[in-house]
Amino acid sequence: DIGHETSALMAVITEKVRERFGVPLGINVLANAAIPAMAIALAGGADFVRVNQWANAYIANEGFIEGAAAKALRYRSMLRAEHIRVFADSHVKHGSHAIVADRSIQELTRDVDFFEADAVIATGQRTGDSATMEEIDEIRAATELPLLVGSGVTPANVSQILGRTQGVIVASTM
Repeated sequence: DIGHETSALMAVITEKVRERFGVPLGINVLANAAIPAMAIALAGGADFVRVNQWANAYIANEGFIEGAAAKALRYRSMLRAEHIRVFADSHVKHGSHAIVADRSIQELTRDVDFFEADAVIATGQRTGDSATMEEIDEIRAATELPLLVGSGVTPANVSQILGRTQGVIVASTM
């Protein structure tokens, strides 16, 4: 988690960005800090939060990280902030998938859907790496939720990705 002072500053910055650019805006707080992200999104007027480990536990660079869905959904309800959508990674990056190795990417995606995410995100294994087209297709087959690719989108692959998904999250390429 992050300090309250960091959450407060992020909320102010979020509000300023929203006012200046008027585009859909999301908040992602590492490492898997879904509750501070919800608070920042509500205070700053963001549209969604991105949560990397929403439904399943993983071993990440930061250690053991549990899925955040149960606590985050209760917190969102307490805030009366159901209008803030949740975009959740299906197969997290920067983590070991040993705990869930006996489950297919389609099953992991169905878990994200079951735990009431509003959209699912496909990623590669690390920042800047895209999911493969095969992984994107497997995730797409597992859910009716909107699908975005959240890493590794480049000018060379964006057309192919957008042909399979509803959107992309771009950062590293910029």
